[in-house]
Amino acid sequence: MEQFYDIIKQLIRIPSVVGAEHPFFLFIKRELEEIGVSVEYYDGVLVAKGDKPGSGYLSSHVDRHGLICTGHNEFQYAAYIAKNRADLTGTSNSEQILHNFTMRFVDEKVQAYEPWSGTYLGMGIIKEAFLCTRRNNIIFKVDGFEYLFPGTPIAFMDKLVFQDDLISAQLDNVISVAIIIYMYHKGYKGTAFFTASEEAGKSWRFLLEYFRRFAISTNELLVLDTSPYSSLEDIQNLDVILRHRDQNAAFKSPLKNTIKKIAIDNNIKYHFKDAYLKNIMKQTGIKGSLGTTELGRIIQATKGEIQGTTLQIPTIGYHTVNETCYTKSVESMITILSKLYLEDAK
Repeated sequence: MEQFYDIIKQLIRIPSVVGAEHPFFLFIKRELEEIGVSVEYYDGVLVAKGDKPGSGYLSSHVDRHGLICTGHNEFQYAAYIAKNRADLTGTSNSEQILHNFTMRFVDEKVQAYEPWSGTYLGMGIIKEAFLCTRRNNIIFKVDGFEYLFPGTPIAFMDKLVFQDDLISAQLDNVISVAIIIYMYHKGYKGTAFFTASEEAGKSWRFLLEYFRRFAISTNELLVLDTSPYSSLEDIQNLDVILRHRDQNAAFKSPLKNTIKKIAIDNNIKYHFKDAYLKNIMKQTGIKGSLGTTELGRIIQATKGEIQGTTLQIPTIGYHTVNETCYTKSVESMITILSKLYLEDAK
């Protein structure tokens, strides 16, 4: 696993704020082209192709949460500025999360960067964060960024932290990107999609546009991500997370049962997130969402012409620089992907 951790340590240092992912895309492109993988760059999606592009379809989003300068000494949460909003109704799970966010940001170090080249523009410290109900976004006060122009992205300063059998960083979703790159190193020959603006609810549109561009259909799209839980106790007996469906669509891919069988055969602990959420709703009597995923939106938009399933790593501290998972979860996901796609692992 040393090679995997070398990859993720590098990736975490490259900023990739929602809507300003270009430098991160170029870094992925270089990493994959160095090992002979063909890479195509389209609006909002980077497409990697091994020697047998039809042998697998993996997907991961590349964007991470951060800030955007929106005026003189004014900074907002990037995912929910007006131009990034997927909808303005305030009904999505993500937007509701805003109300619980503000205190966690105080005293965090952040770095500004040029959105096209990725050039480092300076470091600042968040001094205050508060929810503005008129704009339905978090407004930040940041020391050290008086000189920045509107549109400048600001990423959290981040590094991978090891503690016993846990790793922490802003894992969503750099960890899935690292796993896909690692899979290419190990011999994965299929296709991988790296999408932009998932945290703003837009990545599925970029991916769908690619499928339509080339009239591609598949029932085996596998979307990798992290999945949030409240405490370490909730995830200590979970290695990976599967789904039957999300709020928008049912997942009807043969991959789902294949992955379940691999998990059982390899003593990998799992559960289905939608069933888990339904059980909580039943116990509490409070109706909630089953969650929205990139995949569910694509299935719904194509009326099932594109189908697939999700494979997720359970984490706590979701959407922070201290998002944490067990190393066993990472190893379990790699085991499943190896059994699915690597000839020598079958």
